[in-house]
Amino acid sequence: MRAMSTSTAYFATGCFWGAERRFWNLAGVVNTSVGYMGGTTQSPSYEEVCTGRTGHAEMVQVDFDLNLISYQRLLEEFWTMHDPTSLNAQGGDIGTQYRSSIYTTNTDQLEQALASREIYQHTLSESGIGEIVTEILDATGVTYYLAEEYHQKYLAKNPNGYDCHSSTGVAFPRTSSKSVVK
Repeated sequence: MRAMSTSTAYFATGCFWGAERRFWNLAGVVNTSVGYMGGTTQSPSYEEVCTGRTGHAEMVQVDFDLNLISYQRLLEEFWTMHDPTSLNAQGGDIGTQYRSSIYTTNTDQLEQALASREIYQHTLSESGIGEIVTEILDATGVTYYLAEEYHQKYLAKNPNGYDCHSSTGVAFPRTSSKSVVK
């Protein structure tokens, strides 16, 4: 039996409730949480983030076993679970806290995120859909603040709750990626 090789990824796709559920349902994801990243206020509350003045995005932290799921597979899920061409909004959720973001934890993640954005942009362009506005940033020195407990696994606690996601409806091309890492 192989030892678990855990890595962490950070994704913002608008409202974090639906995104967290999409990630926790993937085989190989060992833990998820929701929080805030990318702003200037230390330890912000949900109410503060919702004002748009803190600069934070609603973020999902994904801990995953590299032996069971690749970062590339997480990226494929990320690109297709929301509309990465919508600036600071997803569906009816509007504001900088709902922006599309990827915070990478190492150079390999950064390279994969940039390459996957190019691949998906090509696919979107072929479908007549506009430019991706997702920010791809290095997580070094950026604090992830855990959101309040009532937000954690929100849709497990509230199965009929607001999922809050819109998407382009365009699949990530499977022929150009691998589902499992070497």
